[in-house]
Amino acid sequence: MLVNKKKDMTPFDMRRSPMKQKWYLMPLLWGGSWLMTRRFGLKIRKVNMKDFKPPYLVLSTHQGFSDYYIAPLALFPHRAGYVSDMEGFAAFGEWLYRAIGCIGKRRYVSDISVVKNIKEALDKKQSVVIFPESRHSNVGTTAYLPENLGKLVKSMKVPLVMLSVHGSYLANPFWDEEHTRRTSMEATLEGVYTLDEVLRVSAGEIQQTIEEKLQYDEYRWQKEQQLHIRERNRAEGLHKALYQCMACKSENHMTSKGSQLSCKKCGMQWQMTSLGTLVTEQVAMNDEKSEKKEIHIPDWYEWQRKEVIARIEEGDYKAIYTVYVEALPNAKGFIPLGEGILIHKPEGFYLEMGEEKLFFDHASRESVQTEYNYRKKGMAIVLSTRDCCYYIYSADVEFQPTKLQFVGEYFYKNNKKI
Repeated sequence: MLVNKKKDMTPFDMRRSPMKQKWYLMPLLWGGSWLMTRRFGLKIRKVNMKDFKPPYLVLSTHQGFSDYYIAPLALFPHRAGYVSDMEGFAAFGEWLYRAIGCIGKRRYVSDISVVKNIKEALDKKQSVVIFPESRHSNVGTTAYLPENLGKLVKSMKVPLVMLSVHGSYLANPFWDEEHTRRTSMEATLEGVYTLDEVLRVSAGEIQQTIEEKLQYDEYRWQKEQQLHIRERNRAEGLHKALYQCMACKSENHMTSKGSQLSCKKCGMQWQMTSLGTLVTEQVAMNDEKSEKKEIHIPDWYEWQRKEVIARIEEGDYKAIYTVYVEALPNAKGFIPLGEGILIHKPEGFYLEMGEEKLFFDHASRESVQTEYNYRKKGMAIVLSTRDCCYYIYSADVEFQPTKLQFVGEYFYKNNKKI
């Protein structure tokens, strides 16, 4: 499945004009989306949409795979195109993906062809949906947002609508997407700027509005809504995102089983409650009393980022991993490239596979795509050029996609200043 048997490295044609969604596929798309979200009792609110008529540009949060089903239902009865990464084309087939209006893109790679295709789709009177975070949320909070969204909106010269989803991450957290939790979902489709306002308001103000409206914290929302997730294995996989022990600060010793997260080095254990918080008992030094300490999962995640930054600023950074690489140049599937060496430095990633040497700079790559168990092959990162996506796996204990993402985002911000 998803194997490019002929090993055809011909790049996907990003310049090809986007199709308008085929009308005869829409009942299948809407029906399939309804079936996929039915068990979550999806509720959709439409706010300030009275004066908004298609085509418009839609910017959406991106917590998980369910977002692809929620967006068509939120836009019903109108059709739309969707900016999508290459793996969707490979999984469902290029013709079908183009026929439902998808526009190809490689994550964290600037390509003017994508912008032109978005504009062309809008000119054809079809709305376009973009997921600016570019990847599913690691711990239920907003991922990195590009700084040029305000400029993009102004250049499209159409109204701006935003879609905010809750519950998608909680149903299928990125660190365990194989198992679905029982929870509820809701979405809000909101008209934000009319065409007149898009033309009048500055790109900076639009950018600020976008960033504010795309902020979310699913664990905080879960607690506010009192949504209890009682699955016995609700914490399994969490250690892939929380790789550093908050008690002893050691890395790569975290593990998870059932509803428990623990450190194999110091023995500290945390229980994930049905409301999505981590609870442990900190014993007082005099052993006379104990105090329960509650930890917000996104706080742990951001604590790790601060730890990474502190270590980088202490001295020179360099990491080397033995890796296994697969290429995804087009919609025909993956091509195994074999073993190689991945070297990570402040300026970027160096990937060496025999005679072939590739460089992925940080200056133009705002983040790093993380994968915690992609196609059940284990943890990986994805680095792309305009012509190919490289899926990079490693069995090295110190290979942590979350940490590499933190490092990549840090160096992107600092390389921009140079």
